[in-house]
Amino acid sequence: MPTIALVDDDKNIIASVTMLLEQEGYTVRSYNDGASALTGLSGTPPDLAILDIKMPRMDGMELLRRLRQATDMPVIFLTSKDEEIDELMGLNAGADDYIRKPFSQRLLLERVKAILRRAEAKKAGATSAASTDPAKQSLTRGKLGLDPMRHECTWEGKPVRLTVTEFLILQCLATRPGFVKSRDNLMDAAYDDQVYVDDRTIDSHIKRLRKKFKVVDDDFDSIETLYGVGYRYKET
Repeated sequence: MPTIALVDDDKNIIASVTMLLEQEGYTVRSYNDGASALTGLSGTPPDLAILDIKMPRMDGMELLRRLRQATDMPVIFLTSKDEEIDELMGLNAGADDYIRKPFSQRLLLERVKAILRRAEAKKAGATSAASTDPAKQSLTRGKLGLDPMRHECTWEGKPVRLTVTEFLILQCLATRPGFVKSRDNLMDAAYDDQVYVDDRTIDSHIKRLRKKFKVVDDDFDSIETLYGVGYRYKET
């Protein structure tokens, strides 16, 4: 079973979420602050990390920023901060999901399962089905290269590190250049149908995608916004 890292300075959260996840068969590694978590997670990355934002020594935003320099592990932010800007900052920092405290344990568990299923699908090795499944075939669109089997993305041959969610959204757009994808289309492509996300979540992932590509090409403009409709990948 997958290993999940839980980072929170609230002992009650640590105890209750650990019990919840272990009852489902997951292995849980817990940390009480961001600094100790950085040391532990950098050496042996888990399959998924659940991070609080407001913590002593190192907050969750900074922890995620440092982790993203070396790993694409899926990350869920679990926090008591409830302003919209905090959610957008978390997603823009590279988180895959965001859940506010107080939270439903059932909701958290469903989000964990959904993200792990998506991550596992991307890790799956080459199989006979890969050659016939379009979602697993390599894709080239002008300067863009996507290899779903290796979870690799390149722009003009330069690597672009994407989270699982970002990769799935980009793959959905690039598969049919010129065709408009609504936010609902992108939600269906990137999230399990049992998981609800709102429009702001998709918008934040698109913003993060653009930012990552502009790091390697300041003129990147291949993802277009059609206000009130959705997004599309520009035809080359």
